[in-house]
Formats: sequence, C-alpha cells, structure tokens
Amino acid sequence: MSEIDYEKLAEIELQKDEAEDTQSEQEETLMSPPLEDPELNINHPYYDVARHGIIQLAGDDNSGRKVITFSCCRMPPSHQLNHTRLLEYLKYTLDQYVENDYTVVYFHYGLKSLNKPSLKWLQTAYKEFDRKYKKNLKALYVVHPTNFIKILWNIFKPLISHKFGKKITYLNYLSDLREHLKYDQLNIPQEVIRHDENLRGKQKGKLPPVVKVPPPRPPLPTQQFGVSLQYIKDKNKGELIPPVMKETVSYLKRKGLQVEGLFRRSASVQTIKDVQKLYNQGKSVNFDDYHDIHIPAVILKTFLRELPQPLLTFECYDHILGITSVESSLRVTRCKQIIQGLSEHNYVVLKYLICFLHMVSQESIYNRMTASSLACVFGLNLIWPSKGTASLSALVPLNLFTELLIDFYTNIFNSRTVPGEILP
Repeated sequence: MSEIDYEKLAEIELQKDEAEDTQSEQEETLMSPPLEDPELNINHPYYDVARHGIIQLAGDDNSGRKVITFSCCRMPPSHQLNHTRLLEYLKYTLDQYVENDYTVVYFHYGLKSLNKPSLKWLQTAYKEFDRKYKKNLKALYVVHPTNFIKILWNIFKPLISHKFGKKITYLNYLSDLREHLKYDQLNIPQEVIRHDENLRGKQKGKLPPVVKVPPPRPPLPTQQFGVSLQYIKDKNKGELIPPVMKETVSYLKRKGLQVEGLFRRSASVQTIKDVQKLYNQGKSVNFDDYHDIHIPAVILKTFLRELPQPLLTFECYDHILGITSVESSLRVTRCKQIIQGLSEHNYVVLKYLICFLHMVSQESIYNRMTASSLACVFGLNLIWPSKGTASLSALVPLNLFTELLIDFYTNIFNSRTVPGEILP
C-alpha cells in the first residue's frame, strides 16, 4: 500500500473516531477552556503555543525520570496554531531534559480532522528529533490508541528503529498509567478523563466501582523515605543529616565524583525499591554489592523527592519564582536572603547537599555535570508547589535558583553556621 493510500486510510479512521465520540461530546457541556498557567509570561518566546497547555511537565515516573505530557485535545484548529512553532516549542521543552533520562505521555484523545498536523509535518517532526532526543527517552506511553495510531505506525515503521519501537507502550485506560508513574502528578485534561470513563462504561456496561484505598500504615521507627526531616532526626538521636543522605553522599564522594553523567541516569525500579526497603527497615546498605554507581545517586534524589515538604519548603516557592525578576548582579544576594529564612534543620541539610553538589560541579571536566546540569536534575527535587506540579514556565527560575546555590555555594552559605552542622 502506498503512502498516499495510508494517509487516506488514516483520515477515514480519524473520521470514524470522531463519529464515535460525537454522542458523548453532545452529552458534555462546553469544552474545557485552555489550561491557564498563571506563571506563563506573555514575553515567553513561545507564548503563542505555550498558552494552550498542549505540552506540560508532570512530575516524575517511578524511576525518578521527568515526565512530559502531550495532550491532543488541547490543540486548537490547525488554522489557529502554527505547527512549525509547535515543533520548535516541543524541542525547546525537551532541550531542558534530553541530557537526562525522561519519559513522554501522549494523550491521543482529541485529535480530530480540524486540528491534526499533516503527515508531512509528522515525518519532519520525527526526523527533527535526532539521536540526542531519542537516546535518553526511556518510555513513550500512548494513551487511548485507536486504529488511526495503528495506521500511522505502518507509515512510520520503515523510519523507526527496533530499539526505539521497544520504548513505546500502548495503554487503553488511564488507570494503566499508575503502574508506570505517579498518576496524581499528571495534569490530565477533563476531556480525556471523561473519555476514559465512557470507554470503561462501554466495556462493562457501567462505570467501574470505586476502589477503596486502605488507610496508610504508621511509619516505622527506622523509616527514611516519605517522612519529615524532624521525624528522622527524632528517631536518630538528634542527628541533623538523615542517614540515607549521609551514606549516599559519602559513597558518591569517594567513588562517583568523576563518573560521566552522574545523577543523569536512572536505575532499576525494583533495585531502588529494594534499597528503600532496607533503609526503611533500619538495615545496612552496601552499595558495592550493586555494582552500579547510579543506584546511590537515584536513592539520594528519591529521598529528596519523597519528603512530605520540599527541602526548600513551600513557603519559599513564590520567592524563588521571583529570582528571574531580580537584577543579575543582585541575584546571589537574593538567594542568600531566601535561604536565611529556612529553619536551622532545613538550612543544615541544604548546606550539606549543596556543598556536595558544588564538589560534583568542580569535577565537571570529567563528569560533564556543571552547576547548570545539576540544577536541571535537582531543581524540582528541592522545591515544588504545595498543590499540583510546577509548570514548564516555573522551571527557569527554579533551576536558576538551584544553579546559583551550587555555583556560589561559598558566598551564599558562609555567613550562617548552625551548632552541630557537618559537611561532606
């Protein structure tokens, strides 16, 4: 079958999808308005595309990799959206993550004849994403695939390598995402949620019953993950630095400072869970047994990410977002002012961590991890909003703040010493 025939067939299948959705759409009220990002500035270089909320940052997957979502239902009609600009914006977004492992979730529902890009655009897009983008993309989840997707696959099959093809997973229902990533962090469009409910209703003749979640168990006395710094301190004879942080930093300082791509790589999900379990049960961990320097690196990031409140605290979030509006020559002083407002405990733990990250950046000629690279990895592990996840437009100030802490560690932390503090 020729490419033209496939394109016609794809258009027919897309029209069938639209016909099937018509009834459920008639039952809905007006479509949800475009996602409004309060942090999106009109001066953003891709404001014309970004304002639609098609591409979003959505926290991390179960391996600690950043998750980017693409929602077709948020694409306006083709005459209202410059698809060349959309491609540029997608690359602009991914450029912030392609040096690290990352995951993409594609919500197919909402792609229609009116808003779909041309086949030529899709082919150009695939070719534009060279090895730099494909290498560290570890998973692509296609949610609610239809026959249209199957036909597209036949068109692109000659272009797609076997290795890349293995990264694609098709998921029929939203609930299937829970197995792979942190579902609650996803900003799923309401249209997609309603479509998912309709699919389940058709499958079973009724909506699925609400699953009762058992109440959470109280933490173990030796718990390290998912509990507050104060809890860990109280259970560890008043030690200010949590044992898991002290041990991972100590190990990485001895054996990982010159490892290329330190903190960029992910590790086996099961191994990370096993190590977390050992720590939570108060058992000793010997990282030499795992023969993978990236395991203690991932454990350190996981510990920070699973704190009930970020190390830089919710109270500092808005202050940190304002760093880009501060004159360049005054930004280090502003960083210093913000962290002076932290409690003694948070300050000591932050100082310990940033001291170590500064050491890592000093070895960037070997490990390729500059302060900027480390900030991209650690920014969202140190600070996040109290509700939802940080938007794409918030990344610039959050990462800039983190980069300044690492680059100007001595200047920022030299004026405050807390009794009992230690450094790596």
